[in-house]
Amino acid sequence: MNYEYFISRRIRSKEGSSFSKPIVKVSIAGIALGLAVMLISVAILQGFQTQVRDKVSGFGGHIQITGFDSNNSYEPTPIDKNEAKIDKIERIPGILNVQEFGLKAGIVKTENQIEGIVLKGVDSLYDWSFLKERLLEGSVPDNKDTVAGDEILISEKLANALGFKTGDDLRMYFIIDNTARGRKFRISGIYNTGLAEFDEMYVFGDIRHIRKLNGWNDNLVSGIEINIRNFDELDAIALDVYNIIGYKLNTQTIRQIYPQIFDWIEIQDLNVLIILILMALVSGITMISTLLILILEHTRDIGMLKAMGSTNASIRKIFIYASVNITFYGLLWGNGVSLLLIFLQKTYAFIPLPADSYFVSSVPVSIGLPAILVINLSTILVCTVMMVIPSLVVRYISPVKAIRFE
Repeated sequence: MNYEYFISRRIRSKEGSSFSKPIVKVSIAGIALGLAVMLISVAILQGFQTQVRDKVSGFGGHIQITGFDSNNSYEPTPIDKNEAKIDKIERIPGILNVQEFGLKAGIVKTENQIEGIVLKGVDSLYDWSFLKERLLEGSVPDNKDTVAGDEILISEKLANALGFKTGDDLRMYFIIDNTARGRKFRISGIYNTGLAEFDEMYVFGDIRHIRKLNGWNDNLVSGIEINIRNFDELDAIALDVYNIIGYKLNTQTIRQIYPQIFDWIEIQDLNVLIILILMALVSGITMISTLLILILEHTRDIGMLKAMGSTNASIRKIFIYASVNITFYGLLWGNGVSLLLIFLQKTYAFIPLPADSYFVSSVPVSIGLPAILVINLSTILVCTVMMVIPSLVVRYISPVKAIRFE
């Protein structure tokens, strides 16, 4: 054991001065608090971005193939699904599934209420996993019969507003050639995603009803949704899809379809970045203060070590070793407390949020090992750099004056 490390252990041991012990504890608590705030902030940001992104994508897929249409209504000009070359698209690496859909604006009327809705028609191959996870009661529509199914899935908001429950009959009205046409459906289930803008609008049913209402053949659809495995590859896969489809069709990513939502999410990156910088500086300044106090308290010891022939570099090592030990315990406590809170929130969701404002009903958290390592290494780097500054004070301490110091 080198003597610098041995002396540093004596400095931070229980046998040391009673004055420095509470300072060291405060320093450990400061570093732990700063690290915990950084980890929790990043976990909330990543969890929030992932949940909102997945929810929005659940309604419209990650990529949509539609026609070049300036019509901004909820009834886009139909396209021929054969022109989309679905077989080639499904062979693109990273594609999860490809599914067709149809949209038809309509009205749901009861004795006392009236609501505008959009019927989203899907076929028997539609991936219901997103909505199944958010079902409150009932089941998703079964569209596997040879005739158009009458089952529909509505949101909890519509059900509460119109007084419906699972199993009730519901009548929708659609305007076709300036004439109102009614269709009777049965509610198979009720869902709630927390995205009020979408929940208030979409009702899910069989695409064959939309084809019949609009007089479409079996090849016509409002668009085609594509889901991918890795959201980070969204733009690259969208470009591959665009290069495959015909010149009559267009591709849009979910980020392009709902830019206001994704822009709002990206703004949060800046807020978290500011928090990370501030917390890292707080941890660094805490180390400076602690190290200066330790040096001040042991000024006479420094003078004696210099008088016995110790170099400035060796004495600096003593205090840097002590500071590294403080940083280590700060990181240990910070990681332990923050990861425990993240685990409890993810498991029990004990901190709620108003879903109408934040799109989620509880604080979402999600953090991976890379983010944890980056934050910890950044904290260590900042604290290490900050340690060097006060340790330079050692060179200006005179042995004679230090031994007389009280």
